Amino acid sequence: MRAALHRPLPTSAGPRRARRAVALTAVGALALAGCGAGSRTGNENAAEVECAVEVSEPTTVNVLAYNSSAIDPFTDTMVNSCTQGDLTVEHEPIDFAGQVQRTTATLAGDEGTYDVIETYGYIIPQLGTEGSLQPLNEYVDQFGEEYGLGELNAGMLEAMTYEGDLYALPMQAQMFVMAYRADVFEEQGLEPPTTFAELKEVSQALQDSGEFQYPLALPWLASGDLATAYDAALGSLGVDYVDPETKTPNFDDPLAVTALEELKSLTPFMDPQVTTFDQPAVQQQMYNGDAAMAIMFSGRMSDLTVESNTEFAADFAFAPPPTVGDSGPQYSALSVDGWSIPTNTTVDPAVLFEVIASSVSQEASEASVPAAYPARDGVVTPDSGPYAEAAIDAIDNAPPAEPFPWTAPIANETLPVVAEVILGQTTPEEGAARMQEIATGVLAQY
Repeated sequence: MRAALHRPLPTSAGPRRARRAVALTAVGALALAGCGAGSRTGNENAAEVECAVEVSEPTTVNVLAYNSSAIDPFTDTMVNSCTQGDLTVEHEPIDFAGQVQRTTATLAGDEGTYDVIETYGYIIPQLGTEGSLQPLNEYVDQFGEEYGLGELNAGMLEAMTYEGDLYALPMQAQMFVMAYRADVFEEQGLEPPTTFAELKEVSQALQDSGEFQYPLALPWLASGDLATAYDAALGSLGVDYVDPETKTPNFDDPLAVTALEELKSLTPFMDPQVTTFDQPAVQQQMYNGDAAMAIMFSGRMSDLTVESNTEFAADFAFAPPPTVGDSGPQYSALSVDGWSIPTNTTVDPAVLFEVIASSVSQEASEASVPAAYPARDGVVTPDSGPYAEAAIDAIDNAPPAEPFPWTAPIANETLPVVAEVILGQTTPEEGAARMQEIATGVLAQY
């Protein structure tokens, strides 16, 4: 559900992509203790918070969110703190692909299976337009002071807002961060790459060393992550999927072909099965020592530093992702994750809002660090964890989001074409032309 986009490189990028970035400031505090329920982070990153929600009859709240080190702290806080009296909050462990499928299923019927669902800024305009989510404005007015919601980052709140309605309470942001083996880089006399040209030079040097057959690991799953990769490359070149003023797609722009060419130029340095690799698979490549560099969402970075996961935990270092061209936004995607209330739930929305508000409280947000980059201003500082400094740089230099209802459908429907280009079944020029036709068809619906 997260989307992102690459050709001859310009010397600068970015002027045509209007700046709608999420402005995030960083200063802050640190973590606490707590409890956990089936999470990947155990008891270390969830908090016990005040959640004095009153219900008049036995009530069960079913929460849909995927399991990861960055999401679990908030889900576990919600489950452990709000389950009391006649109120039970339940969360079944599930992976990202399963969460996406169940989100579609639960929103499709008159009565859904879930009462709280994890959503992303990327999908908010589409779901808001479809009427699938409850606007939360009145509940922010009612409970905002009690739960300190005024301290949530204004940019993240904006990312969850469409046409004036807030459709999700933001919990955290994720952006691409580069992880690399500092021991190997030092041994080879290498520096973290800051451009795709440098990325290929470093990858070639690592390949030539004979230590790594495929030194670069990227999540390019053909059924999902590859759309994010293409959007990240296109965004780094300063191009949007669509010109929002004329509502015409930009895949006929020469830089749309450049984005495809630049992604494909990385394939000699990656496992030939890369289009089957999601983010956990890329993590595993780094755990095993099969790759020396990876670029993933920041929420996956904390796992690399856990000694029980890999013998290389102490050898990993972190850097912002490179730019595709010589300058401009980085090859990155900024995702704001939050909690939404479906319109087809049968549970009182006010009760559900208090449950989600408790999970993004100050204490819960502080406890989520360093696994997550929480939505509250001032919680993350350069000293918050081993990759915090790189994440702060990356969040300031990611391409701006495209907050429109057609963004997700275009990403989903053009994804197979991107995969065909990466697999060599279609040329970048032919691929971009087909994507232009597909996007034109999608836009005709708006």
